[in-house]
Amino acid sequence: MLPPLIAVDWGTSALRGARLDDAGKVLEEKSAPLGILNVPNGDFAGVFAAQFSAWMKPGMHCLISGMAGSRQGWAEAPYVACPAGPDELVRHLHWIERDRIALVPGLSDTRGEVPDVMRGEEVQIFGAMRLAGFAEGLFVLPGTHSKWATVRAGRVTGFRTYMTGEVYGLFGKHSILARTMDADAAFDEAAFRRGVARAGNGEGILHNAFGVRALALFDRLSAPESASYLSGLLIGEEIGHQALPPGGEVMVIGASALVERYALALGERGVRVRRFGAEATWAGLMALWT
Repeated sequence: MLPPLIAVDWGTSALRGARLDDAGKVLEEKSAPLGILNVPNGDFAGVFAAQFSAWMKPGMHCLISGMAGSRQGWAEAPYVACPAGPDELVRHLHWIERDRIALVPGLSDTRGEVPDVMRGEEVQIFGAMRLAGFAEGLFVLPGTHSKWATVRAGRVTGFRTYMTGEVYGLFGKHSILARTMDADAAFDEAAFRRGVARAGNGEGILHNAFGVRALALFDRLSAPESASYLSGLLIGEEIGHQALPPGGEVMVIGASALVERYALALGERGVRVRRFGAEATWAGLMALWT
């Protein structure tokens, strides 16, 4: 039987950790706003010790996924090329302290003219597979940079990234749309669905996005509705580029509010979703450990 594991997800803006027993059950969790961009003086070792030294008893091991393994992080754990599964990641772990603390490498997809990369999402994918007990499917991980990944025989065969969340933030804060949009308004499902439907008109996001302002000028879209409408436009645009399984299922992994939006948008295309949250990260790190 393997010893318990300290599982850490160290991203750009936040640091999360969980203490797992030998069966992968979460015994304790903690988080802090200490993402890789917020580490004082680049002292990753110091931040790690401050957050997790109480858990790191003799004989304990820690796996760290996410941006801590990037060039801007604690140390670079080079990408592993697709197709890849848990075994490939384990073979390329970057050990900070041999047999004690390791960084999980991300994945790269270099099949096309322009390469693509992910860090942290691969662990969530393998975690969802472990939780659901399957080894095939189409996965979406919504967020600032949404990922769509295809899995075959337990390995990620390829993926693509979409800057949907980041573009939403740019439009909502730094474009003319901000003048007529309430970015802090509560989610409006009807306006969101309207945006998703509009995204399917074939006229492109550059034209459809300006419509947010034009609709507001003619009092056909209120400021609170505009944020949800724009979200629907962008998510609908993203989904429109996917080869969806007709009448099939897509695995969606992420924060509940975003997962709900993707479920609504995919439902408009006749696709069912299976939802996963933070538990996918801990299950994925446990999958690498076992």
